[in-house]
Amino acid sequence: MKRTAKVVSLALGLCCSFLLVSCSQAASTNSSFTESPLPGGGIQIPHNERIHLSTDQQWISSEGHLSDLIRLQWTGDRAKPAISWANEKGEDKTAIISHEKANNAEQHDHKHLSIETTMSPTGKNAGELFTRFEVPYDVDTAEIRTHSSNFNVMDGILRVAGEPDTNRDLQFSKSEQGNVTTPRWGIRADSASEGGGNAGSNLQIVRYSDSGEVMDSPLYISRSNGNVGVGASDPQTKLDVDDNSVRIRQSFTPASSTSPGVQGEVAWDEKYVYVCVAPNTWKRTELSSW
Repeated sequence: MKRTAKVVSLALGLCCSFLLVSCSQAASTNSSFTESPLPGGGIQIPHNERIHLSTDQQWISSEGHLSDLIRLQWTGDRAKPAISWANEKGEDKTAIISHEKANNAEQHDHKHLSIETTMSPTGKNAGELFTRFEVPYDVDTAEIRTHSSNFNVMDGILRVAGEPDTNRDLQFSKSEQGNVTTPRWGIRADSASEGGGNAGSNLQIVRYSDSGEVMDSPLYISRSNGNVGVGASDPQTKLDVDDNSVRIRQSFTPASSTSPGVQGEVAWDEKYVYVCVAPNTWKRTELSSW
């Protein structure tokens, strides 16, 4: 009870102090509070006057989060407290909004904070504020989303980090109604333990089924030696294919045994298989039917 009285007293004191200071400033500048000319009206602080808020409190739940110097609260079922920015014509251009439910009662609950900006002035929804970035609440893991946006990292790093022995994934997914997403492909630094010698945290391309379940990793790269596995999760050579054939689609016939070539190149035509055994040095073996 004493704590509640202290909080109420402090809140009233802050409000009174703010009003006294604002009124004093208004008097000193020969100005006063007026009705806002923006849509919806409201109280307008004298032009070019600033609000300075400060605190020595901590963000502690048991004490009522006393350091939240601005608190916006919704008191209606579909109310949406917001902070918005308007241009010189009074038109809203950007906003930060937090709310529980959508305007349309038929839509699922939003339960998120959103950063919104206007759509193109020449587009279908000209001037309409649209969610570009949203962070949900009441969840242990927030599914942060962007909408109709491109994400650019300029002169920096886009990083996916994680604890040891965990997968770190970048997924490409299919979106469905209600913001449901189902993975199709993933780029993964896997959970293989890092035991020294550059081992562990190997790179995989992960393939998912229609239901979003992992099917396999068709491409695997070992971090310790750079070996690449196609369908193989433990590649033993620079290219290790876990299948019974490898296809070279295009035929090629070296003009002569000294045609330009790099050691290790392989080619074929209807009569021969060619192997470049040294720079510009080819050998061939004849093909026959059986």
